[in-house]
Amino acid sequence: MNNLTDRPVVLCVGGHDPSGGAGILADAEAIQAAGGFAVTVISALTDQDTCGMRRVYPQAAEQVEAQCRALIADCVPRALKIGLAGSSRVVRVLNDIIDEHPALPVILDPVLASGTGQQVVDAALLNQLRHHLLHRSTLITPNLPEARTLADATSTADCATRLLGAGARWVLITGTHDDTRQVTNRLYGPAGYRQDWDWPRLPGEYHGSGCTLASAIAARLARGMTMVEAIASAQAYTWKSLEQAFRAGRCQLIPNRLHVTHAAGVSE
Repeated sequence: MNNLTDRPVVLCVGGHDPSGGAGILADAEAIQAAGGFAVTVISALTDQDTCGMRRVYPQAAEQVEAQCRALIADCVPRALKIGLAGSSRVVRVLNDIIDEHPALPVILDPVLASGTGQQVVDAALLNQLRHHLLHRSTLITPNLPEARTLADATSTADCATRLLGAGARWVLITGTHDDTRQVTNRLYGPAGYRQDWDWPRLPGEYHGSGCTLASAIAARLARGMTMVEAIASAQAYTWKSLEQAFRAGRCQLIPNRLHVTHAAGVSE
């Protein structure tokens, strides 16, 4: 690729976090660190800071649809990353857009609660995610509580089996919420594929680690990595971002997503 085309575009649809720790701002930083370029559509505004979320303000579905279509026509993204959807109507328009672009990898970070535990989905939105967006997703990246909610199961293996059975092609269940000395992330894929990664558990609480990981994977897929390569590299990058996290507010730490150059972002 030449200098005019060597930054693959990733379309990110998600919420705006005013604190900068999660959401669209986190997506853009993680993608920039991997040498990609994020174009963004805000599905929901939020009232939150590093201490928690107070309210979600979903944006008009027709507005989200129009902007997604404009960006796809203009920028030709190589991956679509979806975070906080905001409403069931937004999921419905995303379903239509995905169906019109079947070759576009879809990375779904199913945000069901804030980092401090506040629920951000209602029954209608959860139903849309379960029955209409999962089978359109190339990869979903839930933490274990999110996987249990989506799959209505308990164990990691049972959750993965149900999510794959619902149509997701790859499932990465992260272990950040486990009560273990290490964080174990488990990848499940086609034909019984399974791979685990263990990472030292870092002290402290972090705001936006899930957004960081999912967007880092999306950027690497957009650059042409295989799924397993992208996930392995993105985990190393995310762990280093957390290790070098900084304090911008009173509560959760912010991942230092810009700790690497573009080249380092895709080689770790």
